[in-house]
Formats: sequence, structure tokens, C-alpha cells
Amino acid sequence: MCELGINAIELMPVNETPGDYNWGYIPSYFFAPKPEYGSTQELKHLIDECHARGIRVILDQLYNHSSEESPLLHIDRDYWYYHDRHHPDADPQDYWGPEFNYEYKDETLGIRPAWELMGDVMRFWVQEYHIDGIRYDALKELDNFDFLHWMTEGAKQVAGQKPFYNIGEHIPEKPELISPNGPMDGCWHENFYQTLKPHLCGEAFDLDQIEQAIDPIQQDYPQGLIKAVSYLCNHDQKRLLLELGDRDILDDAAFSRAKLGAVLLMTAVGVPLIWMGEEFGDCTPINADEPDQQLGWLLLQGDRNRDLFEYYKGLIALRKQNLALQTANIDFFHENPEDKVFAYGRWNDQGARVVVVASFSDQFRADYQIPHFPENGTWHEWTKNYKVESQNNQLTINLGEYEAQVLVWQ
Repeated sequence: MCELGINAIELMPVNETPGDYNWGYIPSYFFAPKPEYGSTQELKHLIDECHARGIRVILDQLYNHSSEESPLLHIDRDYWYYHDRHHPDADPQDYWGPEFNYEYKDETLGIRPAWELMGDVMRFWVQEYHIDGIRYDALKELDNFDFLHWMTEGAKQVAGQKPFYNIGEHIPEKPELISPNGPMDGCWHENFYQTLKPHLCGEAFDLDQIEQAIDPIQQDYPQGLIKAVSYLCNHDQKRLLLELGDRDILDDAAFSRAKLGAVLLMTAVGVPLIWMGEEFGDCTPINADEPDQQLGWLLLQGDRNRDLFEYYKGLIALRKQNLALQTANIDFFHENPEDKVFAYGRWNDQGARVVVVASFSDQFRADYQIPHFPENGTWHEWTKNYKVESQNNQLTINLGEYEAQVLVWQ
């Protein structure tokens, strides 16, 4: 992780759950890490070691529901939970277990039991384990803004001086969840994945959709750099290289498209999220019921996989070092739907500039001309490491099929 250059990890839920193995999304005991993963001291040590290397730790948490084995359910279901379902008419596939009732108030004690419980859970993990953020799962089903405001404000208070990042997962997306008016600092940007997958697989080309994915403000996200968490894959989705392989897009062609996706992910407005192994082209199928799912680390010995890893590594370094990518400024100044090519610029007010030229075409474009280029002079093309001059607000490059080039103002 240090070699790759990431500065945060998001752990899937580590709470005790039924059975010997699962992904943790149906917790039974909210204060207990699952012992099969290791001891509490080992988890604290992992977090301390991440902090020592400048890596923040964000923990995925479940506040919507529990498993049927939760002792609270057997003490008094109606005290903490809805007697039936929170949303009786909702899709049955969106029900994962007894759902906490954040509307119920104990008038005798003057408390909301579910609020008090989850406030204690949040404080425990922030204080005892020194986590740096929480991902709030299943917010569509939880559906209580007042509770979420209370939780996110409380988490920041408990964290004290250090930054604390509250991330919501609401599918379909709901930008109203995000600050300044909503409770969350940012939300998972599912539209990025849903848009990029068919485009990288050659099944669609819609510039409006692509631009909305890269610039979430066009989807009514609030202004800001950390409002959207974008990804090409996550634990709920099939890996990109597997999607490409299903369509007989293999070898160099597949890795070229993976690189195109990586450029768009790392230069889009928002926070990029990499599902473990995507950075080197891991093809391990995602299966929540399979206990022995080791990442294919030996793939890094292959030329294509190592090259993809270095590509991600360089993009991460560029994102961290170039201040143009640390603002929400973006301008799509070139759109050519016929050739499936577009270009956008990122910049800051101090003169840093980055331009991305992307092609979703299966044709090589020799001497491709890009008008309305933002600055005249020398640009350094990052992916191929060459310099090129723009004159009269026009730049000419050779553009490969399914390729993005990243031009940095010199």
C-alpha cells in the first residue's frame, strides 16, 4: 500500500457476525471484532501501523440492521427494532435482517434507545480504535436524516482535532445526504461505475453521461472535492477485467481499457476508491460465501500486471502532487461524439493545469487536433513521457484506441 501511494484504506465490517465467514454486513455484536480475523489488539496494531505510514483507516459500519442472533433482539425486539419492516413495501432483496427503529422514544427515560445504542457504538470505535472515518452502509433503508446528522456530528466531536470523514452509501444516489445541507461529508458515487463499465466495454458512448460521472456537480452533488467517492469496481460488482473478458476483450486490449478507466478515475472530481487488486489487474471473482479468496499477488510478476500497478502508482502520485487535481474546477472544452473523443481541463487559481484527452474509439487517431486548448506553450504528456507544444490554442497528438493521455502544464 505504501508503494502504491494510497493515503486511506476502507475496511469492510469487522464486527462479529453469524458463522465462521462472511463479509460482515449482518452484524450480531456491534462492539466485538470477529475473532476469526484476529484479536482486538491485532486490529488496533494494524490501525496504528497504518497511521505511522500516513494512511487513514475508515471503517464500514452497519446501523440499519442486525442479524437474528443479536442479543438485543431476544431481550426486547420492539424496544430497539421495528416490529416488522421499516419499509414494508420495499424490495425484499433490500431486507438483510431486523431493522433498528430510530423513531421510537422511551418516554419514561426520555431517550431513543436505538440512538443511544448506536451513539455508544460509534464512540467506542472512534475512541478505542482511533478510526478516521465511517462508511454508513444501507442508508436508503435506514432513512433517517435526523439520526444521521446526530451521528456524524457526534463522530467529529469525539474525534477531536483530527479530520474525520463520514461517507454514506445510498443506492440509488441521493446527493441531498451530503453537506452542507445533509449529514454526510461525501457519498459513494455509484453512477461513476454504472456509466464507465458499459463505456469501457464498448457497449455505449454518451458524452453527457460520461461528463456527469466525471463531474458529479452535474448530478446535483454539492460543490467540493470530497463529496463523491468514485470507483470502477467494489465488493458488490464484478471486476473490470472479468467484465471485459466476458466480452472477449483480452490481453493488451483489456489492460488498455483498464488504464483508460484508471485515468478517468484519478482525474475526476471527487475521491477515487480502488477495490483491492484492481491496481494490478487481479481477476479473482468476488464471492461473499467463499472463505479462501486470496488476491493474486503472483500476477505482479507478469509484465502487464506490473505495468498497470506502476500506472496506478504514477497517477496517484500525480494526483497528490499536482494542485490542479486538488480542486473541483473542471471544464469539458472538447467534445467529438463522432470520433468518441473528448477532453477536459482541471486547474487551480495559482496556474497549475492538467488536461485529459480520452478516446473511447477502437480506431487509432493519427495527428488528432484538439481546438480551444486552454494554454499555448509546452505540455508534458504523463502517460508516454513526452513534451508537446500547443499553438494558437490548438494541440495535435496521436491518440490510440481506448486511450487517455494526461497533459501537464509546464
